[in-house]
Amino acid sequence: MNKPNQNSIIILYDKEKDKKHILNLATLPEKYSTANGIIAKEKILNTDFGGRIETHLGYEYILLPATLYDFIMKKLNRLTQIVYPKDAAYIILRLDIKPGDVVIESGIGSGAMSAVFAQIVGEQGKLISYEKRQEFIDNALKNLKRFNLLDRIEIKHRDIAEGFDEKDVDAVFIDVKEPWLYLENAIKPLKNGKLIAVLVPTTNQVSVVLKEMERLPLIDIEVSEILQRFWKTNPDRLRPYDTMSAHTAFLIFARKINY
Repeated sequence: MNKPNQNSIIILYDKEKDKKHILNLATLPEKYSTANGIIAKEKILNTDFGGRIETHLGYEYILLPATLYDFIMKKLNRLTQIVYPKDAAYIILRLDIKPGDVVIESGIGSGAMSAVFAQIVGEQGKLISYEKRQEFIDNALKNLKRFNLLDRIEIKHRDIAEGFDEKDVDAVFIDVKEPWLYLENAIKPLKNGKLIAVLVPTTNQVSVVLKEMERLPLIDIEVSEILQRFWKTNPDRLRPYDTMSAHTAFLIFARKINY
């Protein structure tokens, strides 16, 4: 049987309104009040995922496990722009990040990309996040705690201009205002043959990053952007939505070789 536990993050899906209510059972009161009646926490814990739960007024919700995507897009408290899932998925694949890997990132932002890294490296891996702004650290920690990922991340409150402490890490991700200033320091802890990723929003930033990469021991350089268009799910009138998630950032990848 596939039931939630006391630490599960769940969705109560309102099929009638096509709306998701994302809840952390660790902080949920014993009686949860919805707009359509009260649901006892005990009832949630005793229901299989995919099953139906009724409020005391008879209104029906479907119980589902929340995904990291749900959490990032619906519940993440944002103090900054986030790395969107369409970009995050490609970053993970392009950097070849796997369970057990050690990854460095800078900066932490609101913790969206941090959460993706932490989930992928797993319990045996580690994410080391450098961030110089304490308010971003505090907010990201709260977000990561809500998705039970804190034990996989080490945060260093420090400007990366001072360099990095680590050696022989599996991947490096840089998302800061002027990444070209830190590239030489950023590749020092990276294993030879492994990759660094840089995220920037504008073309002039891409040009400066590329010029800096040309003088460093980096090959296999790539610049890309990911565009995503959703479609309406009416099989009789299948068409895309009028708006789409187009440019969010440029992604620059390069592979380190021997000095």
